[in-house]
Amino acid sequence: MDYHSRQYGSGGRQVLAIHCTLAHSGAWRGMADAMGTMMDDGLTINAYDMPSHGKSPDWNGEGDLHDLVTAWGHDMLSEPMDVIGHSFGATVALRLAAEAPERVRSLTLIEPVAFAFVAADDPGKVEEYRLRNLDFDAAMQAGDRMEAARAFNRGWGNGTPWDEIPEQTRQYMADRIHFVAGSAPAVQRDSIGLLKPGVLDVIKCPVLLMEGDASDGTIAAANAAIARRIPQAQRVVLEGAGHMAPITHPERVASHIQQFLDAV
Repeated sequence: MDYHSRQYGSGGRQVLAIHCTLAHSGAWRGMADAMGTMMDDGLTINAYDMPSHGKSPDWNGEGDLHDLVTAWGHDMLSEPMDVIGHSFGATVALRLAAEAPERVRSLTLIEPVAFAFVAADDPGKVEEYRLRNLDFDAAMQAGDRMEAARAFNRGWGNGTPWDEIPEQTRQYMADRIHFVAGSAPAVQRDSIGLLKPGVLDVIKCPVLLMEGDASDGTIAAANAAIARRIPQAQRVVLEGAGHMAPITHPERVASHIQQFLDAV
């Protein structure tokens, strides 16, 4: 299956960026613009649209969704690259680093929705998350995609009230909301096996974990769980930022990533 990708910059140092659910590769534009100095000095950010997102073809519901997104990531990861992932994209980035450590120069995970890690270390946090999302589950079971998108956006959006979001954007999210359910086996139940003993031990590259202090507490628990398994990981907390920090606070996200990449 062909997929759509885009580049920011044209330098020799290659970065692979993997966006979050219900976004597209254009979500990295603000961060890329804020990293102007690095882009001028020879950085290229490569980003692809996940299935059913942006200009990539729709996921047909067959096979494992995380496998498909990861396969596209492997295809993009043609040489040692700095890998950045946001939300669901961060779980893909983590998997890429575990499966192809020789091709991952550094790893940045922004707000990873690694709920299976939380379930393993702090199950109470996962139960709190489940209770907060009962309306989303009910809407999905009822087949009300628009209501499900509204509920999902309330918990994982950028804080814009649903009624103030352009109708075209609301429809875009509703049309792709099945992606959330499709990601559940990997994100919630670790169907991809990242929690198996030794799987993450192969990740020896520098690792940066980012979270917003205004984000869902499950994310902080996820980063803590990942950090326990990757000793060299460093954590950064963005004051006043939520789950969509790369879009709402691109300058601060870019600043931390720029410092991190400079040290790699």
